[in-house]
Amino acid sequence: MTNNKQYRVLLFYKYVQIEDHEYFAKKHLKFCKELGLKGRILVAEEGINGTVSGTIEQTEAYMKHMHEDVRFHDIWFKIDEAEGHTFKKMHVRPRSELVTLKLEDDHNPNEVGGKHLSAKEWNELLKQAMEDEDIIILDTRNDYEYELGHFRGAIRPDIKSFRELPEWIEENLGDKKDKKILTYCTGGIRCEKFTGYMVNQGYKDVNQLHGGIVSYGKDSEAQGEFWDGKCFVFDDRLAVDINRTSGATILTNCHYCGKPEYRYVNCANPECDYLHISCKECEERNHRSCSAKCKEHPENLYRKENMKQEV
Repeated sequence: MTNNKQYRVLLFYKYVQIEDHEYFAKKHLKFCKELGLKGRILVAEEGINGTVSGTIEQTEAYMKHMHEDVRFHDIWFKIDEAEGHTFKKMHVRPRSELVTLKLEDDHNPNEVGGKHLSAKEWNELLKQAMEDEDIIILDTRNDYEYELGHFRGAIRPDIKSFRELPEWIEENLGDKKDKKILTYCTGGIRCEKFTGYMVNQGYKDVNQLHGGIVSYGKDSEAQGEFWDGKCFVFDDRLAVDINRTSGATILTNCHYCGKPEYRYVNCANPECDYLHISCKECEERNHRSCSAKCKEHPENLYRKENMKQEV
């Protein structure tokens, strides 16, 4: 089948020393805007982490530019085809960390971390985990990401943000340091940092899915076989398919009517912004609001958007 999509989404990261990262971020933003890209990139002294969208030509030019920089010559771009831009604007922001853990004793993921598993190795261990209680599958993402989709048999940490994970691990897996731990996240970057934390905490056998969920879904052999639901992504698509053997099962329900649905939307009340599941019909009926109070809020963005369209 011919692919006629003219846009791409690039997901990438690299832990590497970036001197004067604030100046780099400023220059990089200018470059991305000149190319016509849209997206979100974080830059820290420890590296770069981003997702951008653009045409095939724009994304090719961006990847070429990055690979010509000695710091990013081997950066791995995970590529998705798209119908158009998946972001509304282009942001490049300096940060103190690429993923927020705020560890007292931070570490370099290039020096300490878990073993990287290929999709084939991952599948083999998932099969073993179904019969072996000594293998623990750990989802390192937030609760709303897990709800939309996850690996079969994976533990769901009860966390709202990544920085809460160390405390949760200590309370719930602190007595399981001799078990085999399998960790995964969307593109791999959270596991790069978190597996190093676990190794430093004394966990003996820590592993991570190389390239994360998105790469697993593209593997020609794995075919996303052991993934249930959809995968949450941090752009306007919000959800993508992973399992190519049986298709995407729907694990979540509409916040309003309760029918099976996977569409996440943000509440149109800017003071709320609550992320919730909604079918298209209920989104329209409730003005993309999570409650009657938010629907009647004077600054409701859904009403403002539709008023502009009517004018």
